[in-house]
Amino acid sequence: MLWNIISWTVFGLIAGAIARLLVPGRQSIGWIMTILLGIIGSFVGGFLFSLLPFGSEPGFHPANLIGSVIGAVVVLLIYISVTKKA
Repeated sequence: MLWNIISWTVFGLIAGAIARLLVPGRQSIGWIMTILLGIIGSFVGGFLFSLLPFGSEPGFHPANLIGSVIGAVVVLLIYISVTKKA
């Protein structure tokens, strides 16, 4: 149980950090928001990949990391558009 929490946190941090590097501009979010961004992005990316014919494989697979980063980028762009000052 503890190992799962640690692995989700590390995986979320990696996916969120990569997403923040890919999205241009400055995002004023901290490490905890980056981790949450990556974790939520993993769910979004997993959902998007499940719609594709090849699906997603369980466990750690490079395609899962790519899907997580894509999902995190989508979530980050939504977050930026929602919190953007008019």
